[in-house]
Amino acid sequence: MQYSQALGAVGISQMVVRPGDTALAHGSGDMPILSMSFFVTLMESACNSALAEFLQNSESSTMHQINLIVHDAVGIGPEVQGTATCTKVEGALLTFSCEVYDNSRLIAAATMERVVVERVSFLARTAAHTLISQQEN
Repeated sequence: MQYSQALGAVGISQMVVRPGDTALAHGSGDMPILSMSFFVTLMESACNSALAEFLQNSESSTMHQINLIVHDAVGIGPEVQGTATCTKVEGALLTFSCEVYDNSRLIAAATMERVVVERVSFLARTAAHTLISQQEN
């Protein structure tokens, strides 16, 4: 597959912040604000949405690297939106500009690199690594 067609593709995602989505509930902080892991989840979901029409059924993408900047926090209740735009394609490595908003307020921004993988071989390799790791313990 030629991934250059994905250049400029845009994806979106959204969620309503619930009490179970907070840093307090996840143990990653002591305040009832949206856990940082959900910023990444929203961005990844938006990337997947942007890529959906460009990947074969046998392909998927997985995160390779992220540079995340958090501008503000968000509490319980609002609906937040994630956006992702594919800005660079180098073979199977795709770069996205990602943002998370609470209405028009920018909450977080990131540059994310994702690599396109063949689903079955990637999962087989992951399972093999897991088995080896478990045998070593």
